[in-house]
Amino acid sequence: MKFRKKPVVIEAVQWTGENATEVLSFGNSGPAPLWGADFQIHGLQKKVELLTPESVMTAVVGDWLVRGVAGEFYPCKPDIFAATYEPAESEGGAPREEP
Repeated sequence: MKFRKKPVVIEAVQWTGENATEVLSFGNSGPAPLWGADFQIHGLQKKVELLTPESVMTAVVGDWLVRGVAGEFYPCKPDIFAATYEPAESEGGAPREEP
C-alpha cells in the first residue's frame, strides 16, 4: 500500500549557531514549550538538544527545528527539510519568502 503525506503547514526555524534568542522565542511560542532546550558549545560545534516525545535529539548548526502537528518539536536535516517542505502562502495569499 502507498500513502501520501497530508499537506500540513508547519512552523520552523533554522539553527545558525548564533540565533539562540530566536530559537528560544520560537520554542516558547505555541501550545508546547521547547522541552528541555539546552544550548551547549562542545569544542567549536554549537548544538541544541531537544527533549522530544521519543528521546533527546540533537540539532547542529544548519538543522531546522520544526514544530509538529501536535505541538511537539524535533530537528530536521536541511536536505530532508528542503525535500519535504516548501514555503506556505502567507495569510494574504502571496507566497512567503524562501527560508
